[in-house]
Amino acid sequence: MKLLFIADPLQSFKIYKDTTFAMMREAQRRGHALTVCEPQHITWQRGSKVTARVQDIRLTGDATHWYEAQPQRSAALADFDAVLMRKDPPFDSEYFYATHLLEQAERDGARVFNKPSALRDHPEKLAIMEFPQFIGPTLVTRDAEDIRRFHAEHQDIILKPLDGMGGMGIFRVGPDGLNLGSITETLNRHGAQSVMVQKFLPEIVEGDKRVLIIGGKPVPFCLARIPQGSEVRGNLAAGGKGVARPLSARDREIGEALGPVLQSRGLLLAGVDVIGDCVTEINVTSPTCFQEIFDQTGCDVAYLFIDALEAGVAGLVGG
Repeated sequence: MKLLFIADPLQSFKIYKDTTFAMMREAQRRGHALTVCEPQHITWQRGSKVTARVQDIRLTGDATHWYEAQPQRSAALADFDAVLMRKDPPFDSEYFYATHLLEQAERDGARVFNKPSALRDHPEKLAIMEFPQFIGPTLVTRDAEDIRRFHAEHQDIILKPLDGMGGMGIFRVGPDGLNLGSITETLNRHGAQSVMVQKFLPEIVEGDKRVLIIGGKPVPFCLARIPQGSEVRGNLAAGGKGVARPLSARDREIGEALGPVLQSRGLLLAGVDVIGDCVTEINVTSPTCFQEIFDQTGCDVAYLFIDALEAGVAGLVGG
């Protein structure tokens, strides 16, 4: 297959842990051709298909000079067997516009994973609203008084922006309510912006578990991201320690319930975040943790993903 990866600049990759790199490595091992571009390289003009300025690359196996790239060329997205949208969050206006360009490319005949409309329809914080049976007490509001009432009821709470990533902008407020007003003003911008508020889950000390779902099925191992020191956030970007573990019975129950629903909407890959028994987020833009799980358990997540990608492309072609 000819694969187009839409991603961040290759120079920014940390290949020892980058999930997109793991996908590329497994794809090349199977003989698939690799091509890359960035979202800003995508173009549409009336009367033409959606195109991008792309580069064909080959992985070298060297840890430093890890790829060789051909000169940039123009190509229609529909000319590839699969287009993989792997741009990291945040899901800002430009990301939103990119999903519309990719949806137009689908009309041209492109096969895009994850499906652009599904990326738009599943904001990573708010997607959990559809599955109340799996989440803890949660509030989404702009109103400071609503937040005060929620704190009064639950005493120990977490507040976070809806557009954050990597643990950015997450605050904990305990029973004393210290700084609740100023934190609320910071996050809701005096009522102009919605905030997510959740009851603090003490099970975070055991890790914020990333449960990967590929092709509608949970990967047998998760990565528990464990907060370090006095930090409340387990995110790896915030200094959390990643420890791979077999799925618990509850993790598997969640994965098996959400997996078929997400797959039916064109989400080939999703990362469900679980603290204790509760889902806290559903990540669909650029889920990670492939390499950490493989390094610690030998479970080849990239192999499972490329298997699912090949099956997905074959299913679309066959349909």
